[in-house]
Amino acid sequence: MSSTDILTIVQPQSPYNSQCGYCKSSTGLSSFQAASLHAYRMSSSVYQKMIDRGWRRSGLYCYKPDLKRSCCPQYTIKLDSTEFKASKSQRKLVNRWTRFVLGAGGGDSTGKVAGDVDATPLKNKEDRFILEDAIHASESSSNGVHSPAHVFEVTLEPSSFTEEKLALYQSYEENIHKVPDKERSGFKRFLVKSPLQREPIPYPSTPPSHLPSHYGSYHQLYRLDGRLIAMGVIDILPSCVSSVYFMWEKEYEKFSLGKLSALREISLAKEFHDAGVPRLKHLYMGYYIYTCQKMKYKGEYSPSYLADPEDFSWHPLPACQKLLDRFRYACFTYPENSLEGRPWVNGIEPPPQIPETELNRIRCVVDVQSNALTVVPFTKSTYWEDEMSRESVLYVVAHLGVDLSQDVLFLP
Repeated sequence: MSSTDILTIVQPQSPYNSQCGYCKSSTGLSSFQAASLHAYRMSSSVYQKMIDRGWRRSGLYCYKPDLKRSCCPQYTIKLDSTEFKASKSQRKLVNRWTRFVLGAGGGDSTGKVAGDVDATPLKNKEDRFILEDAIHASESSSNGVHSPAHVFEVTLEPSSFTEEKLALYQSYEENIHKVPDKERSGFKRFLVKSPLQREPIPYPSTPPSHLPSHYGSYHQLYRLDGRLIAMGVIDILPSCVSSVYFMWEKEYEKFSLGKLSALREISLAKEFHDAGVPRLKHLYMGYYIYTCQKMKYKGEYSPSYLADPEDFSWHPLPACQKLLDRFRYACFTYPENSLEGRPWVNGIEPPPQIPETELNRIRCVVDVQSNALTVVPFTKSTYWEDEMSRESVLYVVAHLGVDLSQDVLFLP
């Protein structure tokens, strides 16, 4: 790590298990975390490597599911925006929203166009649907329509708290998830706070004005006639746009804004790539859970890939689905490691064994004074003598990998 690198500082936590939020299993605490940590600050490159190894964040909390031991294994899924081809239903979805906003051809409040419900005006001269053009056609800054039926704007801003965002979140939770009275503290903790540090995106030249200048955590705001009707929470990282959460007002549910947001995020990744950032071309949609019907929609966007849970290589989704049809836990690189039947559960697994020579490469913060950190090899710190601290670090190092763990400073 050079002196100019952004420090990543984390505090390992012990793994745990809980009731599954997907199948609501009656068998008790059937969803397991293999490792978890609290991130005080984190570079975008470290987090990119973490999600490539199956980790995700929720606010400042980062976790890695234990796929073998959980009832509903969670596989990291990504999509290549440069190879994406919108399906007929996805094209209709984009065009329907645009006709509603513009009122094109006599569009009414349902988004239908008089005499031509399948009209697709947003094509180029070669009669091809271009997602980046189509997705922006409804925006007031792009459509060039003199008197549209509505004014629609989408903007990106660094994640921050406002009463307007909180009101949208509370409305979404109450009307969509039937959970009233969501507190602002939970909203801030889950969807505003982020450990990601802002780092310049290496554009080779000045990018389009709507693209942000830095990696980091953002809120994508959807406004219709000045009113905030939807918001996406995303992380922009060196190799991807990572989708964290999306919320919307129920009165616009008929427009499938969740699916529309996925298409917009695919377009955003493609626009980064086309602006001269070739690595940044993927959309990570969180976890793909084959056994959960409401999560399988992520497979509708193609071409998508799943990360192997053991060596973290990427495999085309259709090939993975064949194994997921047969096994509860599927290993795509080594199918012989796949498992059938209910998970074997017997509490939390013992901490992994890591050679001390490897652990000597892991650094621990032992003192902070005047913004100066004192670090020592973890095996030389007093925390090594504390069994709980030692085990928490071992779990995290095992699931980050020793190489990535060297880019992290640990606060036991």
